[in-house]
Parts: sequence; structure tokens; C-alpha cells
Amino acid sequence: MTVMVESSDVCAIAVTYHPDSEFPARIERVLRQVGALVIVDNGSTAAETQMLHTCAEHPAVTLVLNRANLGVAAALNIGIEHAVAGGYSWVLLLDQDSTVDDDMVQELLATQAAFPHRGKLAVIGAGFADVNKTSPPADQAAHAEPWEEVKQVITSGSLLPLASHAAVGPFRDEFFIDYVDLDYCLRARAQGFHVIKTRKPLMSHAIGAYSQHRWLWKKKWTTNHSPDRRYYIARNDTVMLREYGGYAYGTWALKSLQRSYRLCKRIVFYESNKTAKIIAVAQGWWDGIRGRLGPRRP
Repeated sequence: MTVMVESSDVCAIAVTYHPDSEFPARIERVLRQVGALVIVDNGSTAAETQMLHTCAEHPAVTLVLNRANLGVAAALNIGIEHAVAGGYSWVLLLDQDSTVDDDMVQELLATQAAFPHRGKLAVIGAGFADVNKTSPPADQAAHAEPWEEVKQVITSGSLLPLASHAAVGPFRDEFFIDYVDLDYCLRARAQGFHVIKTRKPLMSHAIGAYSQHRWLWKKKWTTNHSPDRRYYIARNDTVMLREYGGYAYGTWALKSLQRSYRLCKRIVFYESNKTAKIIAVAQGWWDGIRGRLGPRRP
């Protein structure tokens, strides 16, 4: 017999870092769909935390203020600890800039109920529309099921059963940001859990600040991430290649160097602040080779 999960069993977790003035409105859409919300802030300004205190006047909201930026993974782990202590069985993870549909949680729970291997489900990712790119509409009629099994899903919009999370383990806080979601999904799949994503878009979200460029007859996209994000991407990608790539005789390092080189070419051709970003990529690659993790060092 299928036991339906109620939306009141879900605790949403939103990680903030200098949230914009529209954050409270986005949070209101979430609060109507879940039992509780934990906001974990990573060292925002006094004015920004005052806005978060106003959000926390809602009886279902808990606010955790970190004095410094502990990274996305550590903030997610803090939020999940609060959800467990509150007796919730599911968590919905959200970035501060994601705008959820009014029926997002209902759709995610319906997907969970229809999935045939519910006991080995690690993550249900929400399909999303990237606000910076035009995506073709999802053709659900062409598929028998409303979900697809995938290698990974992004953190924001992910619905996690806490029973599975206890087996998979916490998010990898030494990664700080970037590849936190991929690492979690790969660990889950290695333990026999399923990672699925809804075919239907359930939120609006931005991956970086995409811009399109033309090179001869080809169209090229770049994300325009900051130097710090370029550092974490290069470093954590290197670590993931070493741990999961299955490369022999240290060739993972060459593969990572090749990827970093391609990334630097894209920065040179299409992005601003080129020098700082290339230095960040080089530092990230070298720290990944040495296994130096945690926050970026000056």
C-alpha cells in the first residue's frame, strides 16, 4: 500500500548570501506549500539580515544566522539538522533566487508516489526553466512517465527523503560551493539509490549569468561566473575526476588540466575580468591536484 507523503511533512531549506529585496516574495510562495522553512544565512549585511528577521516573524520560519560565509554545503547541513530535530521526514532545498511554481511541492510528491522504487529514492529534482536561456517546452506526452532517471540534479528544487539522506550522508562541506550536488548524487547512486528529475518545469532558476556569443557560424554560451566561483568549479571538478573518474596512472590530472584550459579560452574570448578569473582557475586546479579543500585562500 502506498503511503502518501503530506506537504506538512516537508521542511524547506533556503540558503541565503546577500539576498535581494524580492526574496521575501519568493519565500511566501514556498511557505504556502510546506510545513516549515529554515533560512540559513551565510554572513549577509545588517540590512539584509533585518529583512530576513522580518521573514522569520512567520511562525513556520526558523532563521539561522552564520557570522561568516560557511559555504552552501555547510548551510544545507545546518538546515537539515533543524529539519530532523523538528521531526520532518522530507526536505526541499532551495537557492535564494529560485522562484517556485504554486504547485511545485504537490507535483514533486505526486512524482514520489508514482515512482516504483520509493524505498531507494535519494533525490527528486525539479525540472526548471533557466531565466537566462530559452528552452523548448517539455513534451511530457512523448514519455510514459513524468520523471526521468538522471546522473545528477541541481541542489535547488531537490526534494530529499531524510531516511535516505541518513544513509547517503551529509553534503560535502569541504567543497564549499559547486559540485556539492553532483557529489551527493554520485554517492547516493553508488549505494543503490535512485536520482530522478521531473520532466515538467516546476520553478524558474538561473545557472550563472548566461550570455550567448557567436564565433564564425557557431553559437557559444558562457556563464560569466565570478573569479571565486571559477576557483571552486576548477578545484572541485579536479577532485571529482580523481575520485570518480576511473582514470589510471594519474591521467585524471591531465583531464582536469584540459578542462581548465578550455574554460580559460572561453573566459578570454567572451568574459570580462579575464585576468582574475584565469588566476582563479589556475589556483583552483592546483589546489584540486593537492587536495586542498575548504574556503578559497587569498
